[in-house]
Amino acid sequence: MTGTPDSRRIYDITRTISTRLAGWPGDTPYRYEMVCRLTEGDSVNLGSIEMSAHTGTHIDAPYHYDDQGKTVAQLPLELYLGPAAVVHVEGKEQITRDDLPTPWLIAPRLLLKTGTWDDETHFPDRIPVLAPDVPAWLQAHGVILLGLDVPSVDQIDSRDLPNHHALGRAGIAILEGIDLRTVPEGFYELIALPLRLDGADGCPVRAILRG
Repeated sequence: MTGTPDSRRIYDITRTISTRLAGWPGDTPYRYEMVCRLTEGDSVNLGSIEMSAHTGTHIDAPYHYDDQGKTVAQLPLELYLGPAAVVHVEGKEQITRDDLPTPWLIAPRLLLKTGTWDDETHFPDRIPVLAPDVPAWLQAHGVILLGLDVPSVDQIDSRDLPNHHALGRAGIAILEGIDLRTVPEGFYELIALPLRLDGADGCPVRAILRG
């Protein structure tokens, strides 16, 4: 049996993980170390990776902000696979309901392009965040996943993480640090599957859009 090649365009919306990618201040930086080398007589090249679970493009599991929340391995994969809408909200300090016209919310996964984090070598000092009433409004319109092109759904210096908790109460999964610089507004298929990490509060993903 032969299949028909999928002719839809693929947008890779994953930030490259490297030592150039700025991580959260004080968090575990990315490091890749060679443990074995063919040039040194080993049978293979073999590397070891150390980094934060929230490096680059990643998901937040509810356990990240709630001791009783699900961990990465407990999350249903259906959240991270399926129809998605990309909406541009550049130039906003706060993202309100007026910035999210309801026709876009036909798709249950909403990805917001703020254009705030274009220089990946510098961790942003301030980022756009959702207005307090947006998470419940998204839930009412059937959204099950929210993705943003910034490191967090809450302000960088936030301690109580109101949007994390509000999205959790609304049953909306969180995808952070996506790269939407080349993606036009429109409807796509999102694929952003996390690794099956036992007990983890977050996980980098390889996120793509097809459309």
